[in-house]
Amino acid sequence: MELERKRKNEQEMVEKMIHIYCRGKHKSKKGCLCPQCQALADYARARTERCPRMAEKTFCSACPHPCYKPQLREQMKQVMRYAGPRMLLYDPVAALRHLVLTRSL
Repeated sequence: MELERKRKNEQEMVEKMIHIYCRGKHKSKKGCLCPQCQALADYARARTERCPRMAEKTFCSACPHPCYKPQLREQMKQVMRYAGPRMLLYDPVAALRHLVLTRSL
């Protein structure tokens, strides 16, 4: 059960960040994603659903065997760089939890 909660939390965090990025960069309406960002969100969800290392890793960026395709990994890095600092405004609790987990690596 803990594993499923971890998987769900990671998916929610990634989707929040993609929404922040899409709204800021692509001027999408709140709650909507452009086709490119929707495809990235779907891909990220699928990768998280099938991740064999979910129990032992903290985040995909810390995984020793990343499963994202190189182009999509770069796209996700752009999303994280843009949305990461802005998460403090949108969801401060999640942002601080993410920061604490990242620093404990």
